[in-house]
Amino acid sequence: MQHDVSNAPKIILRLDFPPADRLGRGKIELLEHIRETGSISAAGRAMDMSYRRAWLLVDALNHMFDQPAVEPQRGGKQGGGAQLTAFGEELIIRFRTMQQKAEAAMADDLDWFMSRTIAPAGGAPAQTSSR
Repeated sequence: MQHDVSNAPKIILRLDFPPADRLGRGKIELLEHIRETGSISAAGRAMDMSYRRAWLLVDALNHMFDQPAVEPQRGGKQGGGAQLTAFGEELIIRFRTMQQKAEAAMADDLDWFMSRTIAPAGGAPAQTSSR
């Protein structure tokens, strides 16, 4: 049974590295924006966060693993910027692959939950299935 994707429950992947490091969709999205913009500040703006917050997340990422994910680019006409390292690119690929695998593995269960979700106010009740 197919459902409206906008109302579907979502699998949120987050990796916890004890004692306190975490890698989740926010940091991965920030890396993707840095890749697109070549700038930590522009990436932060794209996510509606301050430069300081974006910089702190990049700094956390760069200290979380044995290799940095982002390298600063110095100088140039418009000042510095930032670019992903090969390791940063690999972080994105691996995280997104894990996310796709989790979603695929749980698709039937998510459909089951959706078939039992009460419709939003004013809508018809969700159809139930006897699966």
